[in-house]
Amino acid sequence: MDTQGRIAASPADTADFTVENVEKALHQLYYDPNIENKNLAQKWLMQAQISPQAWQFCWALLSPDKVPEIQYFGASALHTKISRYWGDIPAEQYDTLKTQLFSQIALFASGSKIVLTRLCVALASLALNMMPEAWPGAVSEMVRMFQEEGGGVDGRARCLALLELLTVLPEEFQTSRLPQYRKGQVRGALGREWAAVYPLLQQLLRQPDSPALVKARVLKCLSSWVLLDVPLSESEGLLEAGFAALSDPELFDTAVEAIVNAISQPDSQRYVNTLLKLVPQVLQLQEQLREAVQNGDMETSHGICRIAVSLGENHSRTLLEQVEHWQSFLALVNMIMFCTGIPGHYPVNETTSSLTLTFWYTLQDDIMSFEAEKQAVYLQVYRPVYFQLVDVLLHKAQFPTDEEYASWSSDEKEQFRIYRVDISDTLMYVYEMLGAELLSNLYDKLGRLLTNAEQPTSWQHTEALLYGFQSIAETIDVNYSDVIPGLIGLIPRININNVQLADTVMFTIGALAEWLADHPVMLSSVLPLVLQALGNPDLSVSSVSTLKKICRECKYDLPPYATNIVAVSQEVLIKQIHKTSQCMWLMQALGFLLSALPVEDILRNLHSLITPYIQQLEKLAEETPNPSNKLAIIHILGLLSNLFTTLDITKQEDESGESVPPVKSTVPQTGPNPVVVVLQQVFALIQTVLSKWLNDSQVVEAVCAIFEKSVKTLLHDFAPMVSQLSEMLGQMYSTIPQASALDLTRQMVHIFASETDHFPPIKALFELVTSVTLTIFQQGPRDHPDIVDSFMQLQAQALKRKPDLFLSESLDVKAVFHCGVLSLKFPEAPTVKSTCLFFTELLPHCADIPPVGQVVQQDGKLLLLAVLEAIGGQSSRSLMDQFAEVLFSMNKHCFGLLTVWLKEALQSPGFPSSRVSDEQKDTFSQQVLRERVNKRRVKDIVKEFTLVCRGLHGTEYAAEY
Repeated sequence: MDTQGRIAASPADTADFTVENVEKALHQLYYDPNIENKNLAQKWLMQAQISPQAWQFCWALLSPDKVPEIQYFGASALHTKISRYWGDIPAEQYDTLKTQLFSQIALFASGSKIVLTRLCVALASLALNMMPEAWPGAVSEMVRMFQEEGGGVDGRARCLALLELLTVLPEEFQTSRLPQYRKGQVRGALGREWAAVYPLLQQLLRQPDSPALVKARVLKCLSSWVLLDVPLSESEGLLEAGFAALSDPELFDTAVEAIVNAISQPDSQRYVNTLLKLVPQVLQLQEQLREAVQNGDMETSHGICRIAVSLGENHSRTLLEQVEHWQSFLALVNMIMFCTGIPGHYPVNETTSSLTLTFWYTLQDDIMSFEAEKQAVYLQVYRPVYFQLVDVLLHKAQFPTDEEYASWSSDEKEQFRIYRVDISDTLMYVYEMLGAELLSNLYDKLGRLLTNAEQPTSWQHTEALLYGFQSIAETIDVNYSDVIPGLIGLIPRININNVQLADTVMFTIGALAEWLADHPVMLSSVLPLVLQALGNPDLSVSSVSTLKKICRECKYDLPPYATNIVAVSQEVLIKQIHKTSQCMWLMQALGFLLSALPVEDILRNLHSLITPYIQQLEKLAEETPNPSNKLAIIHILGLLSNLFTTLDITKQEDESGESVPPVKSTVPQTGPNPVVVVLQQVFALIQTVLSKWLNDSQVVEAVCAIFEKSVKTLLHDFAPMVSQLSEMLGQMYSTIPQASALDLTRQMVHIFASETDHFPPIKALFELVTSVTLTIFQQGPRDHPDIVDSFMQLQAQALKRKPDLFLSESLDVKAVFHCGVLSLKFPEAPTVKSTCLFFTELLPHCADIPPVGQVVQQDGKLLLLAVLEAIGGQSSRSLMDQFAEVLFSMNKHCFGLLTVWLKEALQSPGFPSSRVSDEQKDTFSQQVLRERVNKRRVKDIVKEFTLVCRGLHGTEYAAEY
């Protein structure tokens, strides 16, 4: 074991790359139980494989007395040398190498399959590197070599070895590292060689005595060659034989693969006559398809469906245009319809129908892309087909029986859910072709179903029709539709005795919320259903999201129902029926609802709604902090935040920019905003909670969120709170600095810094948090990238909204500048982005804010050095645009200084990278200084220079940049 350990541990010692040591290392890799030894052995073997000695040991390792693992390594080493180090092989050795590989393949034809495949891949790589000049007619020579008798290898083994070689050749081409210009040459040479491959494959497939194994390899070989865009017309005969092979279960899978690959090639649409010949061959599979479906043979039905869909999907336009063959194409479309509606429930009894959905999109796109007259002709034929498709899809979307559904695994249920979403998307798309008639059609079916007293209906049928409605109404404006009033009238007639049906009823009502806003008289029909559903935990997501949509869209029509909605909501909140996220949505719904009420009603409702939570919070504030009361506090603070996010009593404008009609506008408001009233009432309590939880970032975040959401919604109405909140934020941040407090300060600066009345408290807060953060920088800011990030955003916002803040004697502009330079070197990308933003806001004020001008003049060179270091390779390439913006800003606002600094900085040898020459630095400097208007150009210059600095210029890696 010692020697093996030594071998594996000393990869640099090339003298060790001997046959004996390679074998020992392989033994270690395969059989040593110690994972570290295995890893060392693997590293050593990778070194061995690319060493010059590999040429000696690889042939020895292929010796017949070695075990397959060792022979495999020898063959792999050969392939590595040929494919990756082709340039090292002298041209005079090509032929010897070729001869050796041929004889090894002949030897292994009846030996280990994995070694044979690796040797074939090695010869394929050799052929690709030599074609077309050094080895013209390579494929013809391969075929000839293996067809000659001799070598003591039986004909069948030779034949299989040849097929293996011919199969891996195109595959090796797809993954080869040939330069682009060579790829084109070799592809052309291979295309010409198809003439040598085709007759051989044809003969082997058609020979009655060809064993199944040989035929399967032939089909695999065909699959591989068609990926080279071999003309479809030149593989007609083989495809015909492939169709014939579909009746043989042993060949079925490989035949499907070959046919699908051939049909799917982008180039194949040029061969219209061949495609037309394929249609009847596909149609002939219908009998086999029906039998497979009857016998529950999912593999066969899936394979045949793949063939039909690939022909339809890839060539629908070409086949549609062959007007004289319209009936056979329609027959193909109907065959695909059969596959869409294949019996059984997806994904338990069938997995085929989902393959067909994209075809219907493609066919519709192709029909709708014809000019009007032609389109009308096609629509006559295909509109009925698409109406049939809707029926089929809604049938497939039906849930199984309750008993059957209960037996499904959670994974099967999830797959079925996703499948229904795909059906929903397809229906929405089909609506574009069928229009309003589709809604009428669905409405008539639902009406018949719900009013037919004689025939009992299954809930699954009703649910699927509603699901169809919901799919369309969710994304398409149905306001003009004359069937929606009827649908709303039908909904209360539905006997809702099942969770899935109830969910769909809810989501359908939600999808019609905008329509209800225009037809408020119908609210009384559906609102009771929604409020009833709120009490059912199984309908949590659907009922709460529907109520939220109704409260958002119809708030001006809801005052008559407000008391009832608030009462039901309060009840379900107290009973804790819903999970946290649904409770938050429910609060948002109530915020929308209350926004439209008179102020005294808002305050009354807020009082009854919030009081229980305030009492709970008071109790929690007295307790000793522990994990369970922390969750309760965060939950209550979250409820308040979400309520204040949507409670906005200012007169709303609708999307068109026009004010809401006067009828719907709220009573003119006087006195403070209700949200402010509540916040002032709970302010002391929030301070008490904070004092206990100041060092818990999640609680602090939840407190800040209440005020941040309120400020965002109320804007200037928040004014009465500015002074109080500024004071509290200052105290909080001074005690334990947290990023969320800085984010809230930024929000306040954004809205109130420009207002004379509020400038003093905002200024005091800004100076205080800046001073506290500067102390963090002195103590070591690396552990607080989030605080640094928020701090830089705050400074940028201050410069943008109220640059006067930087005129204060209490603000240490120089220290802030130095903190920025330090922050540019952080590894966290968001922090660096915010810091770059700070500098692009700061530099334009060099002229109008003396402290800024002073610090830039004194220390601007430090900023430039930090930017150049980043460009030189210290920062991620994804941030180069941001650094380019800082450079552009320096050039625009302190050009004279930048000229001097750039010259001085770039004179240092090896800076910003040892990979750039003085000449390249000069060019970069001149290019940057020249661009004072075109920011995009500076970004390109920086990108180019950073690639040179990183040694990536001109590489594939750079091409993706």
